[in-house]
Order: sequence, then structure tokens, then C-alpha cells
Amino acid sequence: MSPVSTAYRGRFAPSPTGPLHLGSLIAALASYLDARACNGTWLVRMEDLDPPREQPGAATAILQSLEDHALTWDESVLWQSDRHTAYADALADLDRSGHLFNCDCTRAILGPNGACGDRCPPRQGELEPPAATRITVPATTEVSFIDAIQGQQRCPLGSELPDFTLRRKDKLYAYQLAVVVDDGFQDINRIVRGSDLLDSTPRQHYLQQCLGLPHPVYAHFPVITNALGQKFSKQNHAPAITSAQAASNLRNALAFLQQEAPPQDMDQPPDILAFATAHWDLQRVPGGTAIAAEPPGEG
Repeated sequence: MSPVSTAYRGRFAPSPTGPLHLGSLIAALASYLDARACNGTWLVRMEDLDPPREQPGAATAILQSLEDHALTWDESVLWQSDRHTAYADALADLDRSGHLFNCDCTRAILGPNGACGDRCPPRQGELEPPAATRITVPATTEVSFIDAIQGQQRCPLGSELPDFTLRRKDKLYAYQLAVVVDDGFQDINRIVRGSDLLDSTPRQHYLQQCLGLPHPVYAHFPVITNALGQKFSKQNHAPAITSAQAASNLRNALAFLQQEAPPQDMDQPPDILAFATAHWDLQRVPGGTAIAAEPPGEG
């Protein structure tokens, strides 16, 4: 990803389901450094769209943790819970263009990859609430893009996923819709995130096309995994990082991203980030989709 002056607009978009852990710090740091190294704008968006999964106080804790690690953002934080009107407008646009249908399938009867397929589209006049809103993907749809880390990507989306959900049965908007609408709204043109979201990119690419939005440049770095091969996540009980160890946390994240190590006597987060920005090299970020964390006491 070459420097593009101040035209660069990137973002970090955490979900408030718990405090930051090392995996989420790596995501924040990678997107931050890529933006700052390109003299770009770095935004924070809070993906608070799923209240049943959210942890009280987590959003505030995440923002404080970012500040404690000197990961300061430009512009105001965008809260997805304030964006329901925009998502409804996007659904209305897609409906007018004939892309949507309602679906009352249970998880047990959904087809491969969680698609409805041909079960519900012919029954639109018979469906009663609750029903999800899904977008149809034509069978010939193929998505191709070059990922700045993972290389050439090709996905026969239409044959693999003939439809997917944009609004759930409980009327909560789906991640795929919200992220595309908000990336367009915030003029995001560079997205640096974990490889666990690589398979979401074809769906987002297709939605961007349907909504007439530009396609950002993507860079998916490998996710960090535990000894069981599970991605560091709140669901898998990844330990929260502490602000008292901010300098050490940043060093560990930089080491995972295989960036040049700051001098040992550098112990303040702003200084570490200034060094890391000056030496940021996206080409040094390892390929692949997952890397195991080193056991305690090693490395």
C-alpha cells in the first residue's frame, strides 16, 4: 500500500463486547500505523449494533484503552447505534432495485453457508413476521480484488453464497450492511484488518457495487491464535490488556506484525508509536491467515 498523502482514510471498528485484548490491539495498531505512515486520517467507529452481545461499560473502556496506548483518532467516534436511519435508507434503496427478499428460515433449515436459496423467494406473499431481510446474489457473481497482504483474491460469490442477511429476524441490522454503509459515509478508502474478516470482503464488495459505493483497498493481516489454534477473542477468553503495561503491549503487537523493534530505552507509548510510524513497512507484515502466540516466557 503506497503512501497517498492526506487522501488516505482508514479506521478501526471494535465491537463493545469486552475490553481490548492483544488481538484487538494488533488490529488497532496496524490500521493506525498504516494511516499515520501515509499521512492519512485514522478514525474509530464503535460497532454497537448488537445489544444482547455487548458488555456494559466496554465501549468506554475500549476508548480509554486506546488513549492510554496513545492511539488517538481523528474526528469524532462514529456510533453505529446512531445510524439506524442510514441503514434503513440503504435497505430501501436495495429493495427498490429488486435485490431483497424476506426469509423466515430457521438456522436448522438454511442451506450451505447459511443461505436460504430458493425456499423463501417464491413465498413472499405468505411470509409473516418474524422474518429476516436478505439480499440475492446472482449465480454468475464473481468478486476479484488484490489484498495488500494476502495477494490476489477471487471468489465465486454467487455460486458459494446465493444470498445473505442484511437485517435479522429481531430487526437488528447485520454487520455486512452496516460496515459498508458506514465505510461509504466516512469515505474510508483503506481498510487494514484481521484475516478473520477476509471472507466477509466479497460480500461487502458486492454490497458496495449494489449501493453505488467505491471499493476500498484492503489489507488483511494474520490473526493471533492461542495454543488451541483459536483466534484471540473475547469469546475464547483472551485476556484483557492493561494500560499499566501499555509500552510492553505495543512492543508485543509490533513484534507480531514483524516490524522493527523500538530501542529498549524507549518506554513511553507516544515515543514508541512515533518510532513505529517512521519505520512502518506493510511488506514486513507476515502473510497467511493465522499465527500462534508465543507461550509465556518464550520469544
